[in-house]
Order: sequence, then structure tokens, then C-alpha cells
Amino acid sequence: MTTIVIKTIARVLVPFLQLFGFYIIVHGPVSPGGGFQGGVIVGASMILLALSYDLSSAEDRASHKVRIIMDSTGALLFAGIGLLCLLVGGVFLEYGIIPLPMAPAEVRGLMILLVGVAIGIHIMALAASLFLHLAEEHDT
Repeated sequence: MTTIVIKTIARVLVPFLQLFGFYIIVHGPVSPGGGFQGGVIVGASMILLALSYDLSSAEDRASHKVRIIMDSTGALLFAGIGLLCLLVGGVFLEYGIIPLPMAPAEVRGLMILLVGVAIGIHIMALAASLFLHLAEEHDT
């Protein structure tokens, strides 16, 4: 049983945690951090909501189907970028070889950002799913 103080603090804190997590994901290519670290922060904010309220409200905010779609989207985006590099004659995740109307350095920067976002989405959904699944098993 949580109090109104814990619920209020969590409700105020979660948007800032998610914004910080997205910042870590986006600035991963140019600063410490990246998709994994940012995804863990955003996933932890979802876990904080589940701990401060209850599991059913957390499940309502991000259903199992939505988490599976996000998890799969992140993994498929990562693998798709790697396979695209293979299809154009490079090695897995050799970004500079992708034929886009930009300089190879700009293509690398864009693809590194996309891979970081893909990893962030995957890790966020995975962390939330693991917690909610384990909590549901413990709850029954």
C-alpha cells in the first residue's frame, strides 16, 4: 500500500526521468551514454510507476502487447540497419557504405543515432516487461 505522497512524487518525477533517458539515448553518439543506458533509465521510470501505484495500472499504461511491439520494433530496426549494410556490400553495421545522398560521415552519424534509438526502445520495453512479468508471478 503506497501513500499519496509516494504516488505524487512518482507522478512528478517520472516525466523528468523519461526526458533524461531520451536525452541519454539521443546524445549517446557524442557523449557518454547511449541506447542501453537511456533505455534502462526510461524502463526504470516505468518500473517506478508500477511500484508507486499497482501492477494493474502499470499494465493499463503499457500493455503486454504494446511492450512486445516496442521490443520487436527496436530489435528489428537494429537488425534491419545491419542487414541493409550487408545488402549494399559492406559488413554488418558498416554505416558509411549505405547509399544516401549525404557525405559518408553524415550517414554514419545518422545510422549511429538510429541504432541507439533502436537499442533504447528495445531495452526500455525489455526492462519493463521483465519487471512486470516477475511481479505478476510473485503476486499470484
